[in-house]
Amino acid sequence: MRQPPPLEACAELRTRVRDLTASWRSSARYVPRSDSWLRSFDPEFSKALAADGLIAMTYPREFGGAGRTNVERLAVTEELLRAGAPVAAHWIGDRQIGPAILRHGSRRLQEEILPLIASAEAVFCLGMSEPEAGSDLAAVRTSATPVDGGWLLSGHKIWTSHAHRATHAYVLARTARTERKHEGLTEFVLDMRADGVSTTPIVDLAGEHHFNEVRFEEVFVPGHRVIGEVGNGWRQVVEQLSFERGGAERFLSSYPVLTELIALAAERDDAELRSLLGSLVARLAVLRRLCWEVARRMDAGQAPVQEAAALKYLGNAFEYDVIEALRRTAGHHEPSPESLFGQALLASPGFGLRGGSAEVLLSLIARQETRS
Repeated sequence: MRQPPPLEACAELRTRVRDLTASWRSSARYVPRSDSWLRSFDPEFSKALAADGLIAMTYPREFGGAGRTNVERLAVTEELLRAGAPVAAHWIGDRQIGPAILRHGSRRLQEEILPLIASAEAVFCLGMSEPEAGSDLAAVRTSATPVDGGWLLSGHKIWTSHAHRATHAYVLARTARTERKHEGLTEFVLDMRADGVSTTPIVDLAGEHHFNEVRFEEVFVPGHRVIGEVGNGWRQVVEQLSFERGGAERFLSSYPVLTELIALAAERDDAELRSLLGSLVARLAVLRRLCWEVARRMDAGQAPVQEAAALKYLGNAFEYDVIEALRRTAGHHEPSPESLFGQALLASPGFGLRGGSAEVLLSLIARQETRS
């Protein structure tokens, strides 16, 4: 169990991130935007963070990490999201894939992949969702067949963010046919430049391209690229989703919109607006505390599955309400897609889907209550 860091350490990290983002903004190297962790992609910014030890912060030093705590990492991610910084190039690998490889990967896989994440050389996409599966992650039809030296992987994934830019993919595939769909699943790390990998863009209503369809046609995956145990993928991926659902991006994607609301309240003598803003800020404080508790549990070596699900469920509602509050008070009836508000509004339908729908999250929370 890692000991909690002194408050001074987190304050120093926050200052470093604020200085870096302010420098990049002042030189017009990026423009803050809503949903930046998914939609704002700049490999050079990610490499600047890596050079300052602000990526792979919780990884051991032997793999290029900083050996810091998840609480310290939380301080950094909060500041990056508040600044609307372009962090999409490293976010998935740093947040989700690296910790999964640390928990379950072989020594060879750790030595191969973790330094690439730590240096921001690896860009990961997530091969989880499949056509016609909805939010049922276990409805996996992508298959992997054992061959000499590894596996041949074939199938079809969808809504795969930044697959067209990714160097690597995490892929959940079926390695055995069983009566129970949650069994016989295995996690793989795949080279996106391998023969048989193809991507097709999915352009959203704003004309942006970050989603993709990805097809695998007998793609060879070396045997050491399996994460953990063959057939144990479901248990591992449920743990992995704690890293995905339990972060500050689940309630700070629309933070730039909240700053607009704060500025509006400062300009107006409007008691109703101040009351609304006070309610939102109070909810934000609770969400930050929940996120801190998730980080503490992770530092204790635990996988806070239910806590992360609760954070995401409450965080989604908060983000919707922030957007709606600005719409009602500022009269944004026909927002520009280029505005912070327009960006957040266009991104908002995905808030309740990515990382699990409300129904999935509530079922996870209910199971915890049943056990209590």
